[in-house]
Amino acid sequence: MVAQCLLIVGSLILLLLGTIHLLYTFFTPKFDPRHGTTKEYMVQDTPVLTRETTMWRAWVGFNASHSIGAIFIGSSTLILATQYLDLYTHSVALPLLTIGTSLSYVFLAKRYWFRIPFVGLLIATGCFISSWLLSR
Repeated sequence: MVAQCLLIVGSLILLLLGTIHLLYTFFTPKFDPRHGTTKEYMVQDTPVLTRETTMWRAWVGFNASHSIGAIFIGSSTLILATQYLDLYTHSVALPLLTIGTSLSYVFLAKRYWFRIPFVGLLIATGCFISSWLLSR
């Protein structure tokens, strides 16, 4: 029961962070650069890889796809925790993939992002690891 609750809490944290990130990406200027000229350059410039997009469109797309990934992982794990707990706990791969992905997000948050996602992801990862250890 405790392992299931920890799995649910970790899933909800990922789901919440991903949803907030997606809403911020499309409905707020929170991910806009502070200096307007930076955004102007991003709108006008293209990556070396291709001229089919701009740096700004790529930036928005990266933020959106990042959000969708967190939402998917949080939602999938939440469904497994609430409807298919036996499948999740008896699997070797599913918990390890969840923990590995979550640890990857923790690394990225610490290295490239800021405190709020780092702390949230650290808590979620702690929940996933604790749940896995308790279910063994």
